This record gives sequence, structure tokens and C-alpha cells, in this order.
Amino acid sequence: MSRLSATALFVTLATMWGLSFPAISVGLEYLPPLLFAAFRYDTAALLLLGYAVVATDSWRPVGRNNLEAVLWGGLFLVAGNGLLFIGQQTVSSGVAAILQALVPIVTALFALALLDERLSAVGSVGVALGFLGIGLIVQPDPNNLLAGDTVGRLIVLGQVVSVALGGVLVDRAAPSMERVAMTGWAMLVGGVVLHLLSLGAGERVPATLAAPPALGAVIYLGVFSTALAFLIYFTILEERGAFETSLVAYLVPLVATAAGIFLLGESVGLLSIVGFVVVFAGFALLKRHALVDLVAAGVS
Repeated sequence: MSRLSATALFVTLATMWGLSFPAISVGLEYLPPLLFAAFRYDTAALLLLGYAVVATDSWRPVGRNNLEAVLWGGLFLVAGNGLLFIGQQTVSSGVAAILQALVPIVTALFALALLDERLSAVGSVGVALGFLGIGLIVQPDPNNLLAGDTVGRLIVLGQVVSVALGGVLVDRAAPSMERVAMTGWAMLVGGVVLHLLSLGAGERVPATLAAPPALGAVIYLGVFSTALAFLIYFTILEERGAFETSLVAYLVPLVATAAGIFLLGESVGLLSIVGFVVVFAGFALLKRHALVDLVAAGVS
């Protein structure tokens, strides 16, 4: 794959994922959050598993390592995303997307604890900057933690922690099956968990499900920003490697923020933008060697 083709896929993936945040905001006007999230992953699971059956040889999760990967992925990577839908009831799509930039930094912390990785002094400064960025984005009021949308931002932060933990647990399980199939099974498991949580929360299928914006949001999220987006993600991952692929997390907030402003009339505060820059600076310090290698490869 040429660098031009890889760049086109990279931008397409960032756009699909970036537009998912305003799509969630639109859908939440018609659907309860956990049920909405469940519908998203139901749709994506059917598409990904259907593709895996046709296009791959090892689509069944056989062996303890694969079963563990599906379980952890379903619980933390998929069901944990229900927190994003809950949080976006009060948090703008741009801020919710900006918080996702914390995933690589939180992942590094879990890797330290669960994968016996080490952190250098410079890397520790990067992590500290990441936490400083969290404070700037969440902006908690010590005198009233329930003020404004602070609770919503903390809920989205809980989703970030869940996704980061899930990624490390899946990595530790060392799955050997096809990644597309594993993702499809994880989404199926996570969708079932979300349906159970939705029932436990007393959510019901509303009549507004049939409204065009609600159906459009479910279809866009399930088909485009999840099923097709993950096929593109795995293509880039195979061709360009994990680090370069992870950089998409820093383009997604730009797409989501622009879409939220121009399509939904949202606004993003200056401190949230500064927090995003600080988080990226922390990520750059944490992954400085990989960034240097990437730049050197681009120059050569």
C-alpha cells in the first residue's frame, strides 16, 4: 500500500470516528443511552461476523486465549462504551472526542501494572502532562463536583479508562484468531451486556426509534463508524503498524469538534482545547522514540 493510499484511509477512518460523536448526540434525543449503544453494537457485530465467516478461516473463538480476548473486549472495549452514551447526554460531542485522546496515556499506565512494562523519567513527565490535560478538560469545581457537565465528563473519562483497560487485557490474552472475527464476537458479547444493563436501568424501546434521525444515527454508527471503520482500522494496522495507526486518536477530536460546531451549534471552551494540546504533548513525550522513527521514515 502506498503512503498516499494509507493517508486516504487514515483520513477516512478519522472522519468516520469523528462523526460518530455528533451522531451519538443526535440519536440521544430519541433513544435511551444504553439501548442506543446496544443497537450500535448489535448492527456492527452482525456485519463483522458475517464478513468473518465469508472472508476468514478462523472466525470461531477457539482456545482459552481467544475466549478471554473476546470476553475482555466485550466487557471493557464494547460494553464500557455505554458510559460514553450516558456521558454525552450532557457533554458536547467535541469535548467527548477530546477526552478520547487520553486513551493512549491511560493504556500506558495499565500496561505498567499488567504487562510489566517500564516507564522512563521522560515518560513519567508525559503521563503527568496527560493528567494535567485531564484537569483542564474536565475542569472540576472542588466546591461543587455536580456543577455544570462535570459529572458527564467524569462518566466519559470512565469510558476512557474502560477502553484502555480492555485494550491491555486483550493484548495480555494474546489472541490468535482473526482480529475482525474477534472484534465481531466482542461486539456481540458487549451488545448483550448492554441490553441487560438497559433492562436493569428500566429503559424501553421508545416509539421515537422509528424517527428518521434515530434510525439514521443507529445505521451510521453500526455500519459506518463501527463495522466499516474497523475493517479500515485493521487494514491500516496491518500495513502501517500499531503506533502510526494510534495517531488517528488525535485527528478524531478535530473532526468531531468541527462537526459539532457546524452541524449542531455546539461550542468547545478554550480550556478544553488547551487540555487537548497538553494531552498530546504528554503523548509525544511518552511515545517520543516511535515519533522520531516515524518522522525519520517519512523523510527517507
